[in-house]
Amino acid sequence: MTRIALDPFVTDLDGESAALRAAGPLAEVELPGGVHVYAVTRHAEARALLTDSRVVKDINVWGAWQRGEIPMDWPLIGLANPGRSMLTVDGADHRRLRTLVAQALTVKRVERLRAGIEALTNASLEKLAALPAGQPVDLKAEFAYPLPMNVISELMGVDAADHPRLKELFEKFFSTQTPPEEVPQMMADLGALFTKIVDAKRANPGDDLTSALIAASEDGDHLTDEEIVNTLQLIIAAGHETTISLIVNVVEALQTHPEQRKQVLNGEIGWDGVIEETLRWNTPTSHVLIRFATEDIEVGDRILPKGEGLIISFGALGRDEEAYGPTAGEFDATRTPNRHIAFGHGPHVCPGAALSRLEAGIALPALYERFPELKLAVPASELRNKPIVTQNDLYELPVELGCPFGHDA
Repeated sequence: MTRIALDPFVTDLDGESAALRAAGPLAEVELPGGVHVYAVTRHAEARALLTDSRVVKDINVWGAWQRGEIPMDWPLIGLANPGRSMLTVDGADHRRLRTLVAQALTVKRVERLRAGIEALTNASLEKLAALPAGQPVDLKAEFAYPLPMNVISELMGVDAADHPRLKELFEKFFSTQTPPEEVPQMMADLGALFTKIVDAKRANPGDDLTSALIAASEDGDHLTDEEIVNTLQLIIAAGHETTISLIVNVVEALQTHPEQRKQVLNGEIGWDGVIEETLRWNTPTSHVLIRFATEDIEVGDRILPKGEGLIISFGALGRDEEAYGPTAGEFDATRTPNRHIAFGHGPHVCPGAALSRLEAGIALPALYERFPELKLAVPASELRNKPIVTQNDLYELPVELGCPFGHDA
């Protein structure tokens, strides 16, 4: 089996995903830093593995970890070994850690956040409208980033004053280009920041999920301080990064498919269809690290060996022709059915999926209603991916907003 090296600079994600699919349902890959794992690249095989009890999140199952081959200054160590949380355990421990988060993020509870999300969206749009006319705007920085970061911070009780530091640390956390000598300090700084937030909530609890986690630990649910801190870090990281990329990717898709954009703005295609097709076709999460095989597992005509690491290559399996037909590589907002698994599948499916969909479903229609003449300020071919192998993330999304609706030209 030929090993495919994942590009640490992510210069051609589509081409890389196509190469992974061509390698078969199970591809041998090299992660940045020379770490060897396997990748599942097809939809059906991914669904099966994500519900297979022989594939676990316990890093101690990983042969390379046991043999001391994974250095603590590996740039992706925070994703491979992020500490004890619902992301890294299975079975009863996973259910215990996930229960409170899942209860807080049910569709019904998330719907109660609608008014607040609408208010934050409108405030961001007012700021965009106040910018000098004709000046290109980085829509990612000015619109896509603030909304999900503010929403998830309010949900978790994180002070807005911590946002700049969080942004700085998460940039290093996800990047393949973080110098190895900076990785241990970055991880320590993230832990210290989230420990500070938890300590503040323990002293002054509020109506937020962090306070609820602390209360549960005191009421007999036996969450340790480490579990609370790591759960907070996990939710903040996942709760804003995916939604930022989703909003950015929808705008890019619509601007590069003008006929479908016209149909959307005319009401001929619903926003739900646009969002779901973007999640499939240009997924926010390109690869998810890492699960581990407790025994040899058949994957199609290949074997995932016992003790090996497995990543889920969502960028590859989202365009799997076996699952989506011969048009899998095309953006089609009318596609139905669209049974993508961009938010995962099985016990570890993302509990924040409903919140991400709600945010995008509010922000995007409001953006285009306010700025129907919005267009890219540079050719789509000039948009550059950040060096992040897990997130399908652009450096920036320069746009020209045009005249706000209702304003004179």
